[in-house]
Amino acid sequence: MQQQIEADSIEKQKIKTGPIMVALLVAGFVGLFSETALNIALGQLSQIFNVNATTVQWLATAYFLTLGILVPVTGILMQKFTTRQMFMTSIVLTLSGTILATVAPVFGVLLAGRVIQGAGLAITLPLTQNVIFTIYPPNKRGGAMGFMGLVMLAGPTLGPTLAGLILDTLSWHWIFGLTIPFLLFSLVFGFIYLPNVNEIRKVSIDVLSVILSTIGFGGIVYGVSVAGVAGWTSTTVLGSIIIGIVALIIFAIRQTKMENPMLNLKAFHYPLFVLGIFMSFITFFNMLSMLVILPMYMQMALLLAAFTTGLILLPGSLLNCVLAPTTGRLFDKYGPKAVITPGTILVALGYLMYAQFGTDTALWMIVLTHIVMMLGIGAVLAAVQTNTLNSLPRQYYPDGIALTQTIQQVAGAIGIAVMVSILSAKQNGYLVTIANEPRQAAAAGSLLVFKISLLLAVINIVLSLFIKKPTSESLKDPLKVEQPSNNFRKGLSHYKSILVAVDGSKEAEYAFRKSIDVGKH
Repeated sequence: MQQQIEADSIEKQKIKTGPIMVALLVAGFVGLFSETALNIALGQLSQIFNVNATTVQWLATAYFLTLGILVPVTGILMQKFTTRQMFMTSIVLTLSGTILATVAPVFGVLLAGRVIQGAGLAITLPLTQNVIFTIYPPNKRGGAMGFMGLVMLAGPTLGPTLAGLILDTLSWHWIFGLTIPFLLFSLVFGFIYLPNVNEIRKVSIDVLSVILSTIGFGGIVYGVSVAGVAGWTSTTVLGSIIIGIVALIIFAIRQTKMENPMLNLKAFHYPLFVLGIFMSFITFFNMLSMLVILPMYMQMALLLAAFTTGLILLPGSLLNCVLAPTTGRLFDKYGPKAVITPGTILVALGYLMYAQFGTDTALWMIVLTHIVMMLGIGAVLAAVQTNTLNSLPRQYYPDGIALTQTIQQVAGAIGIAVMVSILSAKQNGYLVTIANEPRQAAAAGSLLVFKISLLLAVINIVLSLFIKKPTSESLKDPLKVEQPSNNFRKGLSHYKSILVAVDGSKEAEYAFRKSIDVGKH
């Protein structure tokens, strides 16, 4: 019934879903492309701006940090401002940051451009999901989320390949400059076709909650991001992570006590949502760390050039882009488990194959393994997100989207930091205790990371067995006890007065109370 109401509402508005999706997804692709494209140019930028490796790494760290801080706030902003206001703000921020980075004369200006870019993406990602879950009925969301999954994979994976080609033929400025026409296209399309599809509510922004959220998520992301340089036992890293965790605990307690919380944590009352959160965390932890570790393995252990590395990863990324919409339609037709469980198995199989690699692995084997891996990730990524949000009532969509997007970004930042640290520790240990052979050391570190990722992938297989399609019954708050209506109470009171009037005894009133207790249960 609810699905029909949503479908009718969408039909009445005569929303042009195609152009809307184009505007949102193009903006999302540019943001996610920018997330990883600059990584391949960090060495060159370090020399150009005369800064050390620790400083230049902030071009990547600041991007993740901005996302981790602003995505949670976006949840309440989507309830306070219209869809068009949010979209235009996100595009203006991304466009401004991109232009600033393109013409940056000094490192500080480039870093500021990256932060502004990250602020735009922090709005674009949650907004896109919210629009999808508003303009599409539940039985068509899988296909739409499949296209979003395409963007979420294509942007980060194509980033290094295209950036490598740009660096070989043009200057680093064009990594940003070439995306400006796409952002202008998205701006025009969104201005023409994107309507206000969200419900505006009179919500106030609690300043203390914003501060706690910023310190919490920002502290954790910052701590794990600098751990690779400063070391996990450094005061800065441990202090940042501990302060972040404490701030998040206080933030969570405050949200549960507020009448109108900034982030409604009631979404965690729904078991399927919690299950999806765990699977999303593992998926993004593995996926984003793989996008860093795999190129490092190929460049350090196999001595491949950066552009060659990007070309090897290209077939798997392109094939996944082609099949992503089909995967979404399979989700709509056959349900979540039919897509998610096979996807998790493919991911685990990919890591099992990676764990066999060495310094003499054939390139065709890497291409094949990456194809298997990307097919699995493509099946899991969008399907898990769709089912996770489908498991919530409509009023919790903004909160659920903010929670899932935040956890995904935090998982990616933690995954990269942890896996790079493990690779470095194993590599250094090999050089010191076994042999001074850099290629073998890099391979040993990479294989350890792949084995850890394999273990996490197996955990995801087990979790996928508990995935199921949400029902109207599962959308009810399991902690909410339904109270009798006022009319029902009046009827019981009237029945009591008659009973006592006729009998006039204490036994009659006792029997009445007992009958109510039985009715409650």
